[in-house]
Amino acid sequence: MFDKDGKPLTPPDGINFGGRLGLMQGIITAPDGDVWALGVSRRQLLHFPKGDWNNGRIVCEGDSAEPCKSFTAPFHLAIDQQNRIWVSDSSLHVIRFPAADPGQALKLDVHSNNSGLNIDSQGNVWVTNRFGSGLLGMAHMVDMAVHLKTGGVLSASDYLTKTMSEQKGGSGSITVLRPDGTPLRGSPFKGGGLPGPWAVVVDGNDNLWVSNFAMPASPIVQLCGVRTEHCPPGFKTGDQIAPPGGYVGGGLQLQTDIAIGPAGDVWAMNNWQDIDSCYPGATEALSTRCGGQGVVIFFGMAKPVRAPQIGPARPF
Repeated sequence: MFDKDGKPLTPPDGINFGGRLGLMQGIITAPDGDVWALGVSRRQLLHFPKGDWNNGRIVCEGDSAEPCKSFTAPFHLAIDQQNRIWVSDSSLHVIRFPAADPGQALKLDVHSNNSGLNIDSQGNVWVTNRFGSGLLGMAHMVDMAVHLKTGGVLSASDYLTKTMSEQKGGSGSITVLRPDGTPLRGSPFKGGGLPGPWAVVVDGNDNLWVSNFAMPASPIVQLCGVRTEHCPPGFKTGDQIAPPGGYVGGGLQLQTDIAIGPAGDVWAMNNWQDIDSCYPGATEALSTRCGGQGVVIFFGMAKPVRAPQIGPARPF
């Protein structure tokens, strides 16, 4: 935890609960000031009331209690207008629970391996399907489950990384769940700009921006949201506004997170550059090409949103 000037407020080793934490993944601040975080490798849920790290606790872990019992490999989370938390699970499901009562967990089917999710102004939940929603995606899910069972999270992550890096345009998809958890009409949505969707954010017009972890130069893509009056004429919810292959160039590589700022800038995070150079056996001269090269900014492309991002996006 840092203050606004970047000064650390937590101990040098961070908040580690005496070494009990596994690999940590998603973290959010709720409108009431609480902070929630997920542990992907040990199926953990953390809660820091009003952001006070001294009073933080591990709500549950593994099969100790819900919602962790319903987790497979919890990845990201978001809070909706009804104070309910939605968790993407790197599985066929999304888990929802009330922030006031995490034990009341509900498991919802999204038919594919998911990573990112976000919530629009109407309470709809947009979920990225890394392998898409077809038969090939299901086959990848089975293979990944075998890696998880036999080799743990790291083995499954290696399989996921390699498989996604080879996907092409249209391999992925986006599932949209209405506030009651049922699929939005037409969902899942597909497009040539979705080779391997990873994260999704909502802009001030309720349109969606998706990052991709696939191919040597992954695109980002803009989709029409539920307020179709902010889309080009004739476009429906889920239609791809971006060109057929998405927005490319600008040094884009295999991305993870994506964000929109108060000037409408779209920030995309280059996470990996060259998959093959990351593993044993790679040519030594290429060993520095593993990690992604920085952040790519597309100036003013999206409808601005208010900062800080706490809960669903708020337009200016």
